Amino acid sequence: MNITYSTLSDQGERKVNEDCLGVVNMKEGIGFVLCDGLGGHGKGDVASAFVVEKMQEALENSFSLEAGILYAQQHLMEKQIQEHAQNSMKTTVAALTISDDKARFAHVGDSRIYYFENSKYIQRSQDHSMPQLLVKCGEIREKDIRHHEDRSRLLRVMGTEWENPKYEVVENIPVTEHTSFLLCSDGFWELIDERHMCKTLKKAKTPEEWLQSMRQIVLKNGRGTNMDNYSAIAIFIR
Repeated sequence: MNITYSTLSDQGERKVNEDCLGVVNMKEGIGFVLCDGLGGHGKGDVASAFVVEKMQEALENSFSLEAGILYAQQHLMEKQIQEHAQNSMKTTVAALTISDDKARFAHVGDSRIYYFENSKYIQRSQDHSMPQLLVKCGEIREKDIRHHEDRSRLLRVMGTEWENPKYEVVENIPVTEHTSFLLCSDGFWELIDERHMCKTLKKAKTPEEWLQSMRQIVLKNGRGTNMDNYSAIAIFIR
């Protein structure tokens, strides 16, 4: 199987891009990481870049996703103390690893990982957000998340004290020659729905082509809305 990918990260209509992403060549396989710093807490760009760096270190040294997130979280908490920034430097994280014929993904916050098979949407990570909680409780519908007034209210993030691990992991995802993944920040997925992700995926011959087709939809839907930073990683296994 051949793994190809494409990345993009743009500040949108904001002054600073607080998103960060990275790709890791592991001893067995490949890893992808995407973080979205929390601008309202200050130093979100520092936090996202730092967590991507630490996740890369961990995965390069054969840490599991779970161990990598805990490693990054520990170092981020220490960095906050060193820089007297305990109330800032917070970020989401979304990470995916592919090894042999299996994939795993983990996340904290509302940066998402999408899984597609034969250009059909199969599964995504579940946001650690108030709207996602309301969906689970049956109070709103899935499609209402994107425009909910509390969509930026996160229930779990990197850079806050954890009494127990806050990540969620999805594992044993079978990888075939028709599998695709998308990692993206909320500035991306809020402006394109799963139907358009699949529609553009069916037509795309490369991850770059898929990403650019989706980007056009994101830009069209975000025009005049004070667009947030938006970032994504598109991955093809063929």
